[in-house]
Amino acid sequence: MSDNITNFLAAGIEINGTIRFSNDMQIDGKIEGEITSEHGSVTIGESAEIKGNITAGNICIYGSVEGEIKAQKCQLKHQSRLKGDIKTKTLSMEEGAQLSGRTEIG
Repeated sequence: MSDNITNFLAAGIEINGTIRFSNDMQIDGKIEGEITSEHGSVTIGESAEIKGNITAGNICIYGSVEGEIKAQKCQLKHQSRLKGDIKTKTLSMEEGAQLSGRTEIG
């Protein structure tokens, strides 16, 4: 088995509950609940709407998130909207990204 398998939740999928994964995940649907990965990466797609906390090694946000972010590396892309606090070692935020919350970097 490969360690870089990507899990994909397509647009149109709605989940209420906790999601746990160990590799990489792309989310384009609506999630209400916690998203957790010990070391994996999660990409929140442009059409994604997340209400809940996200914990992962690397988090890249293109869509909308309402919740707390905990990651080694967090990227907020130009059209992203984040309402919640971020705790990360590395943060990159593109022009146009919206952030409403506190950040703890380092």
